[in-house]
Amino acid sequence: MIKYFEFENKIEKIETILVKLNNNKELNLDKIKKLNIEKDELYKKIYSNLDPWQKVQVSRHSERPHTLDYIKRIFSEIVFLHGDKKYADDNAIVGGLAKIDKSSVFFIGTEKGNSMETRIKHNFGMAKPEGYRKVQRLLNLAEKFKLPLISFVDTAGAFPGKDAEERGQSESIASTILHFLKTKIPTISIIIGEGGSGGAIGIATSDRVLMLEHSIYSVISPEGCASILWRNTKFSQEAAKTLKLTSSDCKKFKIIDDIILEPYGGAHRHPIMQANILKEKIISLIKELKQISIEELVRNRKEKYLNITTGI
Repeated sequence: MIKYFEFENKIEKIETILVKLNNNKELNLDKIKKLNIEKDELYKKIYSNLDPWQKVQVSRHSERPHTLDYIKRIFSEIVFLHGDKKYADDNAIVGGLAKIDKSSVFFIGTEKGNSMETRIKHNFGMAKPEGYRKVQRLLNLAEKFKLPLISFVDTAGAFPGKDAEERGQSESIASTILHFLKTKIPTISIIIGEGGSGGAIGIATSDRVLMLEHSIYSVISPEGCASILWRNTKFSQEAAKTLKLTSSDCKKFKIIDDIILEPYGGAHRHPIMQANILKEKIISLIKELKQISIEELVRNRKEKYLNITTGI
């Protein structure tokens, strides 16, 4: 059963009643129909007016689809590639080769995991230097074969551990950003959950950057911001408002190019529908970007990110 948020209390009550009515031998079809209509209206009302902190909560929902969920539903003939050929294979970053609409593409993404076992395996989506060097390797391969690259972003940030710092965490992120800026292929990035700090930017410096409606994209988490500014994480809700981390804020400030709408109730309630929406958008963008010369793509990409850094 899907976990409910505090702001979904009314919906939870209705769905509890519906379960009881559906399990009753004498079905009250009129009442069930009325309650379903009321529930749908509540979903529309609530999810059309989520505040920044509520969007943070939705973006982190434990059942929200992650990178591997989308990869399996969007692509076919998937071949995963592993390792950075220098140190190790970082499971926080997944990547490889696949087909979409009969066209070959490369894909990468941060994977959080769906259970305690897989979350530990994928380090909760927090990549180490070898993860970002794996991304560089895949970018080079994609460029060699002249194939588009799609990246899925869902991370609280890069791994902040001592071992990662010793192996050059900051340099690996910076050089990955540079690889994205210079690569001579079409690139598309999608923020599907959390887009946190340099860990997200490291795989989101693309020709087109999209956000799911209830995802977030920010230089720091609300909790991290609150602990720095107020010395207390109790101010996380205030920090969420201040950070301007919602998809509408990011679109307004031209940090992203487009917002992909989510069905009412969020992607975690409609994973297949959300994957189909994403697939259609990716196919459309690949066709659009292929109409632009590589020289113009690279030039526009560099100008885009220079304008972000100088225009804020």
